[in-house]
Amino acid sequence: MSELVTKASGIVRVEYRVFHLADAGEHAQPPFHPENGLIFSRPGLAVVLAGINSGPVNLSVEVFRHAVPPPSTAEVWDEVVEHSVESLSGDMRVTALMNDRPELPTLTPFGPAHYRIRVHARGRDHADDAHVTEPVEDYLLQVWPGRQEADRVYRHSDRRGQTARQAAHGQLAPVAPPAAPEDAWRRAASDRLRRRNT
Repeated sequence: MSELVTKASGIVRVEYRVFHLADAGEHAQPPFHPENGLIFSRPGLAVVLAGINSGPVNLSVEVFRHAVPPPSTAEVWDEVVEHSVESLSGDMRVTALMNDRPELPTLTPFGPAHYRIRVHARGRDHADDAHVTEPVEDYLLQVWPGRQEADRVYRHSDRRGQTARQAAHGQLAPVAPPAAPEDAWRRAASDRLRRRNT
């Protein structure tokens, strides 16, 4: 039986279409290859793909001592994917690219180890690549200690995930990785200068 250790809900800020699950001090994003269309990772850091470009999303977190049963088919989620992550510090938390850490519990309270994270998402197609000021997307993370294994897909139904999966499998032009804020600023300045000089 799955024993619930902690749960909480809050608002997370998306930047450049992602938010992170990161150990303290882990900021370097892994190579951008969202094969399952929702989450990818390297040791110490996982990246969750959003639909919006930037703004707030609703997020709920549930941490369990043991694996939880498969999701009910009656649950209304667009995408549900289970993925293995490795916490190097035992203090992996939800964070944003701007190092913002919302008031949510640690995802990995059992210390440095491999964990399974079941990510549920809905609403990623509502405001595709837009900047929003109110949440239009919802996420649920269910986390428990578990050995590293292949992704398990329970549901794939939104366009955002389909586009990312097609790009990862070479069926579309590659999805550009989110630029670091400094890179985005430099690129925008360079574009303005180029337009001014033409």
